[in-house]
Amino acid sequence: MRNKITKCLFPAAGYGTRFLPATKATPKEMLPILTKPLIQYGVEEALEAEIHTMAIVTGRGKRAIEDHFDISYELEHQIKGTSKEHYLTEIRDVITQCTFSYTRQIEMKGLGHAILSGETLIGDEPFAVVLADDLCTHLPDEHSSGVLAQMVELYNLYKCSIVAIEEVPEHKTDKYGIVAGDLMEGHDDLYRVDQMVEKPDPKDAPSNLAIIGRYILTPDIFDILRETKAGKGQEIQITDALMEQARQGKVLAYRFKGRRFDCGSVDGFVEATNYFYELSK
Repeated sequence: MRNKITKCLFPAAGYGTRFLPATKATPKEMLPILTKPLIQYGVEEALEAEIHTMAIVTGRGKRAIEDHFDISYELEHQIKGTSKEHYLTEIRDVITQCTFSYTRQIEMKGLGHAILSGETLIGDEPFAVVLADDLCTHLPDEHSSGVLAQMVELYNLYKCSIVAIEEVPEHKTDKYGIVAGDLMEGHDDLYRVDQMVEKPDPKDAPSNLAIIGRYILTPDIFDILRETKAGKGQEIQITDALMEQARQGKVLAYRFKGRRFDCGSVDGFVEATNYFYELSK
């Protein structure tokens, strides 16, 4: 097993029902914030963490993702030498720096099942997971690295699974996986997880620390997922599998530096669009 994080898994097979009818024929991961699709922001975050192999779990109707991370010879020919050529500079750089591989999730049975579907692309090594509709960015007044780069740095120290967390209003705990645990010695933002509950009722939540769409996972997670029974919503929950690791003291939760937008919701999508528009001025 390798110890360095070299691959990032993108579960991208979901239907994006909250954005219908826009997502009827367009993957939600391809919805643009300004001129760049959500999944490209995630790939660029992985690149910043020095991860160059992108493993994408897709489903029916997701071919646009593969086409985006490929050369479009007709388009390149049409705009070559014109004032519009510079619009493709960023995506060309991404394509040049990355290797992309794809597999399909045949049935939608939860995030845990989607991650297990990616095992053939990952193999026996630790890996990152990015949920593209959780868009994370640096705070403008900070010089910190991206969320995934922060997590990779922690993985290099502790060699165990890590989830990114942020505080949420207590009445919203039923929308997230919630963790609780003790602060690690010498840290004010890193917890050793001893509880993890998927979308608990606010009165039952062990804390208001919510998991967001960034993970570092060790490869034994695949064997655990194979044995994990369907949980809340009759789906295979990654939180249930991670709790198995947490019982052995092998899961950390990191309160990251940065800002996160829930672009799986219309409100969060609009908020992100306005935020990046103001930054672009």
